[in-house]
Amino acid sequence: MSLNARLEPVLYLFAGLFGVAGVALAALAAHGGGEANLAASASAMCLAHAPALLAFALGNTRLRTAWLAGLLMIAGTLLFAGDLVTLRFSGSSLFPYAAPTGGWAMMLGWLAIAAGAIFRVRT
Repeated sequence: MSLNARLEPVLYLFAGLFGVAGVALAALAAHGGGEANLAASASAMCLAHAPALLAFALGNTRLRTAWLAGLLMIAGTLLFAGDLVTLRFSGSSLFPYAAPTGGWAMMLGWLAIAAGAIFRVRT
């Protein structure tokens, strides 16, 4: 069993969790007051990466780098959105540079998709 196939349930799980978190954070940004921009940014990242993870799960047999892209995007979204939500509710971040580290991980995940064009699955 390939690494892509083994990670398929994880990709589905985080696609769903990021989808629901994105909608909840959008509602918080619209109705919660305070630093709405933090919740809005976290929502945007969750909602941007949820469908990407779903696509990786559905197309894992066609994209050799789906596992790498998925793991990078999961870690990056958790760090980025988690840091903004923590900052919104507690006034302090997870750790120094947590959001930028998450941002870099998400960007590397997107580059892993591009690398999949080079390291294609032969059919």
